[in-house]
Amino acid sequence: MTEFRTNTTEGGAVKLRGYCPEDCRELAELFYHTVHRTNSRDYTAEQCSAWASGTVDLERWNASFLQHLTLVAQLDGKLAGFADMDAAGFLDRLYVRWDCQRRGVATALCDALEEAVAAPQFTTHASITAKGFFEKRGYCAIRCQQVQRGSQCLTNFVMVKVGR
Repeated sequence: MTEFRTNTTEGGAVKLRGYCPEDCRELAELFYHTVHRTNSRDYTAEQCSAWASGTVDLERWNASFLQHLTLVAQLDGKLAGFADMDAAGFLDRLYVRWDCQRRGVATALCDALEEAVAAPQFTTHASITAKGFFEKRGYCAIRCQQVQRGSQCLTNFVMVKVGR
């Protein structure tokens, strides 16, 4: 397990480390609770349930995490968030625990991934909730899209930032 860095912010020390398969179940739980507590500001309860049903294919998630550069963040000794990026610069997932928001966790994760992945551009599909965060990081929305999850249609934004 490689430790990437420690960022000290107003909210405490954010420690980043590489993903290990033992993290998968806890990351899936963090994902569920983040969607239902944080993204519920911008999405209906039905949309949140379709997005994060509480049932994740852990084998598939683990394989995906292992194929990408996946970082886990800890704040004050507890799991605070995670993010993963593929070699082409696609930021697949970025989730920060609901009670660790606005404490530098997402910034630390994105800074480390963007620094580690040598890509001509970085791309993500940002939720309505995350769009402002990515805009502040220099990402531009190139299109709004509707994503179907079960019977629900979710709005997100394809966003791009020039890389190295």
